[in-house]
Amino acid sequence: MSWFQLDPPSIAKRARAAGSPVPTLWASLKRGMIGFTVVSVAGFVPWAVFGQWFHKQGGEAGMYAACAVVFLVLTAPLLHRLIIGPGSMSRFYKVFCPAFAAYSVAWIAGWMMLRGHLGSIAGLISGTVVMACMLVAAFDALRVVVKVFFALFVLNAIGYFVGGVSEAAFIKEYPLYAKLSWGVFYGIGLGAGLGLAFHICQGRARKLLAGG
Repeated sequence: MSWFQLDPPSIAKRARAAGSPVPTLWASLKRGMIGFTVVSVAGFVPWAVFGQWFHKQGGEAGMYAACAVVFLVLTAPLLHRLIIGPGSMSRFYKVFCPAFAAYSVAWIAGWMMLRGHLGSIAGLISGTVVMACMLVAAFDALRVVVKVFFALFVLNAIGYFVGGVSEAAFIKEYPLYAKLSWGVFYGIGLGAGLGLAFHICQGRARKLLAGG
């Protein structure tokens, strides 16, 4: 059973009635990369700009929580059209907020337990598993869960680790730029992953709209 009427027949019915355009794979990737990069840079600000204050006041967990809140608030206005058909804004919030919150909790837990590259990998894997499972459940697309996991994990990992290299290269001379550059690469990577994941999850809906 899907969440929030995001099963393929419901999506196709709404989109057909409203004459909604069906985004291509490239359109979904582009929207994901551009939109989520903007969100990601904003989401990295609590760490890049206010990191020292958080360490003194709320600790590391408080800082990561603030970053997650920025992501949750800003993502839907920029990425909601990854969902085909009308009513995509509210449905995106309902799907993405719990999925990203669970992803964030799993990622932070993995990172804080192991630290370093091992903690990053553990966080990415556990967070991506949770997000992928929640997305395919929302779209009644359980049979593509492996594809969605790899789409999210591979692209997210590339963006995250390339961003880490960029941050390390510039941190001494340009600390603020270095930290925000990590946000740029992370946004491109996970944004592409989200665009591809939403496209895969709605594959059956697109076939129905095409008459298949």
